[in-house]
Amino acid sequence: MSTGLERIRQLSQEQPEMKLQTLMHNVNAETLAEAHRRQKTGKAAGVDRETKESYENDLQANLAGLMARMKAFSYRPQPVRRTYIPKGDGKLRPLGIPSYEDKLVQGAMADVLEAVYESRFHHCSYGYRPGRSCHDAIRDLVKILSSETHWVVDVDIKGFFDNVNHDWLMKFLEHDIGDKNFLRYIKRFLIAGVMEQGKVYETDRGVPQGGLVSPVLANVYLHYVVDLWFHKVVQKQLRGKARMIRYADDMVFCFGVEDAALEFYEMLKERMAKFGLEISEDKSKIMPWGKRAGADAETFDFLGFTFYGGTTRHGKWTVKLQTSKKKLKAKRQAVKAWLKVNMHQPIGILIQRLNSKLRGHYQYYGVTHNSKKMNDFYMYVCERLQAVLRHRSHRDKTNWEAFRTLLVEYPILKPRIYVSIWG
Repeated sequence: MSTGLERIRQLSQEQPEMKLQTLMHNVNAETLAEAHRRQKTGKAAGVDRETKESYENDLQANLAGLMARMKAFSYRPQPVRRTYIPKGDGKLRPLGIPSYEDKLVQGAMADVLEAVYESRFHHCSYGYRPGRSCHDAIRDLVKILSSETHWVVDVDIKGFFDNVNHDWLMKFLEHDIGDKNFLRYIKRFLIAGVMEQGKVYETDRGVPQGGLVSPVLANVYLHYVVDLWFHKVVQKQLRGKARMIRYADDMVFCFGVEDAALEFYEMLKERMAKFGLEISEDKSKIMPWGKRAGADAETFDFLGFTFYGGTTRHGKWTVKLQTSKKKLKAKRQAVKAWLKVNMHQPIGILIQRLNSKLRGHYQYYGVTHNSKKMNDFYMYVCERLQAVLRHRSHRDKTNWEAFRTLLVEYPILKPRIYVSIWG
């Protein structure tokens, strides 16, 4: 498997304009078995009601049957089962659950697409790419904001993943891939539909909800719609410095002069409309940035952080960031709900599990300049924990002093800075 993918990567890197052929043979019994191995146990089933555990009962026969259907082109993806899970703000978020065999085929095809496109994607793109993280995108954005950036265009696309135009996406893929059988299966996944409460809805746009192939398809779409256009047209046409950072559909554009930022925003609206996308103008903005901005300086959010201008201990202007209000509110609501559900567990187990959740929060939000928001969140968690302990029993009178004594034996993980944005 790795030899075949490495060959694709090599060809794509050495000949980036080459249209790659015969990719479908990389979706075989071996790669499907590897995709099966990567699936997590205990996950919800799709419309087929198949899980990793049940599929594994007769794995070899199941994979052989799947391969036979794929070779005969009788394999057709099933509709994605749509369910809803609560968000931190009290709203519900739609969640797509593909059928099990669709997960396997998509996993193998996603590996092939990644091998084709990884070397073709621009450096400005960070989302869903191997070896690239949110923190990497943040570091690069901080560098750009710190050097010759005087105007920022913060852009929000309305429902991007639900509005990808299938015809344009297939044209983009056909530009780089000549294997018609591979593209045929991509198209089948795009139009497989969604099932909700027993009813199937057609999908004439968007990428498959919860699909393993969706992240790379979304990157291909924005690579052609935004990234290539920005570097080949915008940077050459507009005056002054122009840079961008994109993580999936979350993107920020930086300019040296005001007229370039204003002209670009109008150009971007037209560009998006051409490809079936729309900018959410109430969530997007053009703002002055940097030391020159003075009282006109604004803030913007990116990847869960609010970026703003500040000063160092020596009075020098610098870029700073902190947990965004929206994310902090959602995190507080989430931990409050979790403590309420788990309040009756033994205190040692409760705090151990709580610390595991806090560790994940700290490792992401523990960046340079964010100590205050981290400590605020820590204090909130302590207060909520004390509150639920007091409500576990009418006789429980855990006051603050008793709670502090309890924390000596079962300490709550304290925040610290894990990531330097200047690294």
